[in-house]
Amino acid sequence: MTTNERVETVYQYELNTINGENISLSDYEGELLLIVNTASECGFTPQYEGLQELYETYSDQGFKILGFPANNFGGQEPGSDEEIAQFCELNYGVTFPMFSKVSVKGEDQHPLFEYLTTAENPDFKGEISWNFEKFLVDRNGNVVRRFKSRVTPMSGELTDAVTEYL
Repeated sequence: MTTNERVETVYQYELNTINGENISLSDYEGELLLIVNTASECGFTPQYEGLQELYETYSDQGFKILGFPANNFGGQEPGSDEEIAQFCELNYGVTFPMFSKVSVKGEDQHPLFEYLTTAENPDFKGEISWNFEKFLVDRNGNVVRRFKSRVTPMSGELTDAVTEYL
């Protein structure tokens, strides 16, 4: 990709899963996505439980949650990918796709999160301010909603948006 080529959707990004497999987000084309930056030692960490419930509720309708561990806020995700995967499975029974730890802000910000935080719609622009921010991406790969950390996964605000776009 050249520096002046504009990325149109999330589908142009390739990332490593938490188990080290390189995949393209185009593998999720046609599905509704909730992209979440996560952390294991945060006050919002119990949201993993709600994320898993949300995933189980809607996954059979073409909905996926993609978790991206990040250590950008207070060192709250210090573990290795293996430790994070084990933590998520043992403590919250996480079965939704988890990815390798990334940086979601700053000079080493992953390009996916740069794209998410500079989306066309001004309501979605701006730096991620804490763990467990959520980006809803429609079936065409476009960011359609953004939810701050305090919006819990099973809140009416989030579930209404999910059902609207399903």
